[in-house]
Amino acid sequence: MRHVLLKVPSSDLADAPASGSQGTLRGRIAADAGAGDPRIEALWRVAPWMAALSVTCALVVLWGLRDAVSLITLSAWAGLIVVANIVIVRARRRAAGYGHAEWLRSPYWTVFEAAIHAGLWSILPLFAFAGQPPQTQVMLAGAMATMMAGAFLLALVPLAAAVWVVVLAAALVWGLHMAGDIAIGVALVLLAGYVAVVLTGCLTIERLLSRFMAAAVDETARRETISLLLKEYEDQGAGWLWQIDAANQLTYVSPRMSSLLGRSTTQLIGQSLPVVLGGDAGLGTALVAREPFSGVQMEVQAAQGLRFISLSGSPIFAADGGFHGFRGVGSDITDIRRSQDRLTQLARIDVLTGLPNRQHMRELFTDGIARAVAQNQPCALMFLDLDGFKPVNDSFGHSQGDEVLRTIAQRLQAEIGDRGRIGRVGGDEFAVILPDGQSRQAVEQLGLKLIDVVAQPIQLPSAEIRIGMSIGCAFAPIDGDAVDDLLIKADLALYKAKSRGRGALVHFDQRMQNDADDRLRLEHDLRQALKHDQFEVHYQPVVSAGTQAVVGFEALLRWRHPERGMISPAVFIPIAEDTGLIADIGEWVMRRACQDAANWPEHIHVAVNVSPRQLVLPALPNAVSDALAAARLQPSRLELEVTESVFMSDTDGSLDVLRRVRSIGVGIALDDFGTGYSSLGYLNKTIFHTLKIDGSFVRDAARHSETVSIIRAIVSLANSFRMTITAEGVETVADFERMRDLGCHRIQGYLFGRPVPFVETLALVGQRFDYGARLAG
Repeated sequence: MRHVLLKVPSSDLADAPASGSQGTLRGRIAADAGAGDPRIEALWRVAPWMAALSVTCALVVLWGLRDAVSLITLSAWAGLIVVANIVIVRARRRAAGYGHAEWLRSPYWTVFEAAIHAGLWSILPLFAFAGQPPQTQVMLAGAMATMMAGAFLLALVPLAAAVWVVVLAAALVWGLHMAGDIAIGVALVLLAGYVAVVLTGCLTIERLLSRFMAAAVDETARRETISLLLKEYEDQGAGWLWQIDAANQLTYVSPRMSSLLGRSTTQLIGQSLPVVLGGDAGLGTALVAREPFSGVQMEVQAAQGLRFISLSGSPIFAADGGFHGFRGVGSDITDIRRSQDRLTQLARIDVLTGLPNRQHMRELFTDGIARAVAQNQPCALMFLDLDGFKPVNDSFGHSQGDEVLRTIAQRLQAEIGDRGRIGRVGGDEFAVILPDGQSRQAVEQLGLKLIDVVAQPIQLPSAEIRIGMSIGCAFAPIDGDAVDDLLIKADLALYKAKSRGRGALVHFDQRMQNDADDRLRLEHDLRQALKHDQFEVHYQPVVSAGTQAVVGFEALLRWRHPERGMISPAVFIPIAEDTGLIADIGEWVMRRACQDAANWPEHIHVAVNVSPRQLVLPALPNAVSDALAAARLQPSRLELEVTESVFMSDTDGSLDVLRRVRSIGVGIALDDFGTGYSSLGYLNKTIFHTLKIDGSFVRDAARHSETVSIIRAIVSLANSFRMTITAEGVETVADFERMRDLGCHRIQGYLFGRPVPFVETLALVGQRFDYGARLAG
């Protein structure tokens, strides 16, 4: 359906002419804008008056001179006057018509008419003025003066008016001169003044009438344009026109509107517009206000069923301010409304799964929470996050990943049924609202069922996969009655569930909020810690397994909070990694450790832990070089420790950074080996020169022979790569002797010392311990 936008000013719409049996809005125009000079129309209208003036004056003269001048002469003269006026009137009538000779419309023809007409009147003084009694002369002069005043009727053609006056004035002057007994000088002065007044008046009238007629032409053209636009608007089927009187009763209605409503035009005329359209309150309010309105939309019961229409209108006021009703336009916007509804629906639906999207779910949450508060009946909000979905996309492609999401969405929706609503709110995230959350046990059972159905195998064309899911849950109004607050709490519960591993469901409790608030405060304080010199570096000794002499230290960061005291790295390091502060903190630790190591003997090395978040920064090798240069420390005395988690993300980028660091001459140690991601395959990357066995293996070796076998295999493999092996977490002499006997080169643990400030390391650098039998060398 094609829609035409018709913009007509309200005043123009209200002023549009009306005619025809229904008072059509288009109406008729007085004259075609291109038909000719509007002055011709005006001259035609004044021609009868000019003729009446001329004939009347001629009859007066005929009566006044009946005894003084030959009746035949006077009658002949008067007859010429009458004939001339008849000819002039008919000529002007033809000029005002259409399709006749153009020369009749010329202003010069009007001048010619004026000259001929004035010439006939100028004959009178020539043969009838001289020798007449004074009263007769006054009568003749008055008649001539009256005819000169007729110039006002010719004012639209100033040249014609001037010719008319000048000819008549010249004839009168001649008559006065021929009389001989009149003071000709005085008469000339009076006559000249009279002529000047008449001509000035004609010019003034001409200017005023010209402006008025120009405005009238513009108005006519404007009305015609409006009329044509309205006709086109109606004929093209873009809408319809309507008009009502002061009582809101229809006085005009387009056939298209009649067709829409399924009633004839005759049936609609005289009916109340609001009643015809179903009594819409918005339309009634607009009509009562008696002000222009637009875009009033309403539903009407049409012949084709329910339709949507839009009305615009302007009030009609008479010149005296009286209210005469409204005129306006209307259009059927059903297709537009349906398209808008479809777009709105699409904007609320997740295209991939067909479930409500984030925006729609938020609306459902808002409604559900409001209903729960009003009815004092708890509702449950769940956040669902898939476990292990990213590898599906990475391994099988996004198209297969999308198919997995659709399958999971169908399973979840089928399991929830009419107990609630589920939507997709992120890549692999879903949300659920359960209106009935009175039983936490029932909610938990449903949540566990959802985890189970998601965990069922999904068959792809090339493989069978399994996906896990974690759920966080909050209840309204128990946990809160604000949407944003409850969403945050459900998300905190989900975060807690994710931290417990796959397949967990966690309900929100206040401790989670307290932990989140505490973490936020710690984050704020952590940003200030570096500025206010609150960090310290402590050092734990590393000894030779053979000589039990101190051969190095591991640098361990400590945070001395001004209010909380010493805070464990296990608490603040994850925060530093999440906020991006780990880069600045790591560089500070690097510089401090190098500065402190420069005060130890040259055979003592220092090991610094590096976060996986630092390894993705290409600037790390430069930071290491700057720290070494600033402390004037040999690169071989610095060792960077990384954990196996480095292999879980951006492996190539991280390994490239490590290779660049290794090329400087700095050692690379693989820390906590055996606890992470089975990274035996990475030992042959020619990057690592030290392997550190995690303390859990060391302690477990005292109880399980299998662990001893694992350690022996690790040592054998590391030796084959010519790597130095360090055993961590050694706390007893038996642990020390076992690790030494299994082939570990270095030992680290509480047996040989806890982490201490730098000043206390100076007493340890030359120390040899004496636990068990010391090996030679």
